[in-house]
Amino acid sequence: MSYYPLTSIPDYYSIDSLLTEEHKLIRESVRSWVESFVMPKIDEAAQEHTDIPGLMKELGNIGALGPYIPEEYGGPGLDQISYGLIMQELERGDSAVRSAASVQSSLVMFPIFEFGSEEQKKKYLPKLASGDLIGCFGLTEPNHGSDPSSMESKFTDQGDHYLLNGAKMWITNSPIADIAVIWAKGEDGKVRGMILERGMEGFTTPTTHNKWSLRASKTGELVFNNVKVPKENMLPNVEGLKGPLSCLNSARYGISWGVIGAAIDCYCTAVQYSKERKQFGKPIGGFQLQQKKLAEFLTEITKAQLLCFQLGNLKNAHKASPAQISMAKRNNVKMAIDIARESRQMLGGMGIMGEFPMMRHAANLESVITYEGTHDIHLLITGMDITGINAFG
Repeated sequence: MSYYPLTSIPDYYSIDSLLTEEHKLIRESVRSWVESFVMPKIDEAAQEHTDIPGLMKELGNIGALGPYIPEEYGGPGLDQISYGLIMQELERGDSAVRSAASVQSSLVMFPIFEFGSEEQKKKYLPKLASGDLIGCFGLTEPNHGSDPSSMESKFTDQGDHYLLNGAKMWITNSPIADIAVIWAKGEDGKVRGMILERGMEGFTTPTTHNKWSLRASKTGELVFNNVKVPKENMLPNVEGLKGPLSCLNSARYGISWGVIGAAIDCYCTAVQYSKERKQFGKPIGGFQLQQKKLAEFLTEITKAQLLCFQLGNLKNAHKASPAQISMAKRNNVKMAIDIARESRQMLGGMGIMGEFPMMRHAANLESVITYEGTHDIHLLITGMDITGINAFG
């Protein structure tokens, strides 16, 4: 369990004054759920390399799955700042919990809502919102991560169905998913999205074992061996990389908020510990180097909060660019992982113990700094936006 109570949150620049009462109510509600449901279980789950039983149904019960999906399709119809605050509180519990909700919301529900047929929306979205269905998203492949345009998964038109072959890897929720939104190339070379259901012949989801990161999250592969996909399972309203990349933009936005929660958990624990741990006759919080660390932690968290709040305003106005989202994802994840590592040092040997959250957050953030676009790739996205020159090739 986290050493520091989850009822406190740093708000050095009075950002709460910019939030609506609904925003604050949503945040407090999710925080209370994290404290009561996640925190008593998360250390054991991470230590034992198991997920938290019943997690997706619980996330559905608190409205954390597809928060911005309209009520007519089973979602609560909240705004983007509400979505961000939910992700922040979930990741304050653990990145695995936020990842489960983020994948379901941004990578499964979002493309079905944005690019699916009316029949697909009505069939899948309400059950995904409630957690009765679990979804996953297949883009990354064994040979192609940062370069999705080179994907090798392909489908051919067989008249009354499509025949799909290929594989995806590093897929959150794949071993437990009921459906998968996957992206593959047709015979014309264009990327299309389609919905696969567990039980389709030739569709398997092997589990990825021996992870040192996101240990409370189920990760696996998606393998397609002559899978017959009904034509009505194709997402009809998008083609090309615009489809999966728009999903990643939504996921990256959620991550940029989520990692603030991990940083806050580490920061609050370090503050509490620095006041209670005594060395050389006084609390370690009275030493200059420790105060330097805490002051830097709070400064970086505050900068990240302001960045996300304005990005949320831009998202609500449909004005947030992919490059702006990349900047927030890159900056905030680096901020969080630095705070996790440095706050671990403040606790000395105790920092590696499961009673404190630092090592768990630090290990999780090693995955977060890589997935949904690596740290370096986001740097190049910003660089291209500045110069107009593509430096990827």
